[in-house]
Amino acid sequence: MTFTSLKDERSGPGLDLPPPAAPAGRGRARRRTQNWLTAVSFQVPALALFGVLVLLPILFALYAAFFRWGGFGMPSDYIGVDNFTRLFKDPVFLGDLWRCLVLVVLSLVLQLPFALAMAVALNQRMRGRAVYRMLFFAPYVLSEAITGVLFAMIFAPGEGLADEILDGVGLEGLGGEWFADPDMVMATLFLVMTWKYFGFHMMLYLAGLQSIPKELHEAALIDGAGPWQRFRSVTLPLLAPTLRISVFLSVIGAIQLFDLVWVVTAGGPDHHSETMAVTMFQFGFKRYQVGYASAISVVMFGISLVFALAYQRFVLRRDLEGATTTMRGGGT
Repeated sequence: MTFTSLKDERSGPGLDLPPPAAPAGRGRARRRTQNWLTAVSFQVPALALFGVLVLLPILFALYAAFFRWGGFGMPSDYIGVDNFTRLFKDPVFLGDLWRCLVLVVLSLVLQLPFALAMAVALNQRMRGRAVYRMLFFAPYVLSEAITGVLFAMIFAPGEGLADEILDGVGLEGLGGEWFADPDMVMATLFLVMTWKYFGFHMMLYLAGLQSIPKELHEAALIDGAGPWQRFRSVTLPLLAPTLRISVFLSVIGAIQLFDLVWVVTAGGPDHHSETMAVTMFQFGFKRYQVGYASAISVVMFGISLVFALAYQRFVLRRDLEGATTTMRGGGT
C-alpha cells in the first residue's frame, strides 16, 4: 500500500480529522484584551468626573495662586510667589496654623480617647445599649449648620441654656460670653466639635471591637489577666488598625474644618476662632482676593497631602501590606 492510498483511506467517510486548533497563547491574549477593554470602559466615566471636578480645580487654583485676581475674567496680573510670601507673613494665617495644631492635639488627646472609652463601655452587655449607641451617634447625623445654630443658642450669653444651668446650680461665675470671649472661644468650639464628631469615631471603634474574637479574651481571662491587662494586651493591639484610621480622619478633618466654625463664630471674635478654610472663604468670597485665597487653598492641600503620604508611608504601611497580601492570596 502506498502512502497516497493510506492517506485516502484515512480521509474516507467517518475518518475526517478536526481542523487544527488555534494556539492557546492567542486565546489568552484575546481574553486579556477583552478584560482590559471592559475595565477601561467602567473606569473612563469615573476618571472623567474626577478629572473635571477634582483635578482641574486643583490645577486652576495652583495657577491662580500666582496672580492678583479678583475672580472675574481670567487671571492676568501675574505676581509670582507674592501671594505665598504674603501668606506666611500674615499673622491671621499663622494663627490659623497654630489653631489647627491645637485642634489636632486636643482631638488626639481628648476626643478620640473619650470615643474609645464610650465604645468599650457600650461593647459590654447592658440594658438599653442600642439606645445609647443611637443617642451618641445621632449628633454626627445632624448637619453642621443645624449643630452650629443649636449651640449658638445654647451658649448665648446670659440667656442661653448653658448659663441657665450654671445659674441653677450656683455656678453663675463660670458662665460667660462663650463664643464672644477670645480666651474661651476655642475651648467652647472644641466642646461643640467633640459633641458633633465623637459618635462617628465611637462607631468605628465599636465595629473594630466586635471583630475581635471573644476566645482571645476568654483565654486571657483563664490565664489570670485582669480587665486592664486584657485591654492593653488583647484589645488595643487588635484595634490598632481602626485606631490608626480614626487618627487619620481626625487630623484631616481638623485641617479642613470650615462649616461648623463658619456657622457658629465666622472666625470671630477678632480671628480667634478662625481656621485656614474660613480665612480662605473670607478672602475669596468676601474680599474678592481670589488669587490670595487660591494660595491658601494650595497650602491647605499641600499640608493635607504631605500628612496623608507620610502617614501612609510610616503608620499605615503594615495595614496596607497586610491587605495587599490578603488580596493576592485570595486570588491564587
